[in-house]
Formats: sequence, structure tokens, C-alpha cells
Amino acid sequence: MKINYTKILSNNMINVLKEVLLHIEKNGLEAGHQLYITFNTNNSKIKIPKWLKEKFPNEMTIEIQYEYWNFKIKKNFFTIGLSFNDINTDLEIPFESVISFADPYANFGLKLIQEENTHIEKTKTKIADDNIIDFKNFKKN
Repeated sequence: MKINYTKILSNNMINVLKEVLLHIEKNGLEAGHQLYITFNTNNSKIKIPKWLKEKFPNEMTIEIQYEYWNFKIKKNFFTIGLSFNDINTDLEIPFESVISFADPYANFGLKLIQEENTHIEKTKTKIADDNIIDFKNFKKN
């Protein structure tokens, strides 16, 4: 049996996001912090309104900062209410659909590895022929 390093790394990177979201769920966003989360809107488990899916057919980025509600973290997804052009909207976003997240205030960002979404070029992990992950692909520009 081969060790699937890509899957192990992906799970742990998703856990970083989960811990950040759990902290926000418990404590709220502390002064200055804001979170940008980019996710794949093609994921079959995602729950967003049809008009939003039509506007963002492949991926979308949400910002969590001042106004949000119904923010709940579950095992495999999180829910959040946000306003889009003054339309209150509830979203359910599975962790497996998240492409990246960032907190500019903390100068922190993480691009998540997605095995199931390998058709999205910018989230692919390039693995050398000898199964070594090339970490240059994750280096900040």
C-alpha cells in the first residue's frame, strides 16, 4: 500500500482552515482580521442560490469581516449568511470545495490541495516522478 502524501497534506491544510473558522465561530473576528475564502462552485455538495452560481460558474471568493450571520462550523462544511448587493443569502460550503483562504491582516494565506478538483490548474499539486512534492509551488510570490 502506497502512502498518499497528497491526501494527508490536503487533510491537514483543511484542518488549519477549520481551526481558524472554529476560532471565529467562538470568538468572532478580532479587530483588523478579515478572511477571504475562495471555493469551487462546481462542487456538487455546495449550496448556494442559482443566481449566484450563474454569476460565478467556476469559483467564487467570499469575505468574512463585518456583516455575517448563521456562521456554523460542521465536520465537512460550514454555513454562513452574507449579503450580495443587499440580498441576504445563506451559503453552505463543503471544506473539500475550498481552494484557498487568506487573512491579509495577519499576512497569512494558504492554497489548499484538492485531489478531487485537479481540473482546476491553479490548485494542482505537482509531484515529481519520484513522488516528492515540489514545495516551490506553495511559495508566496
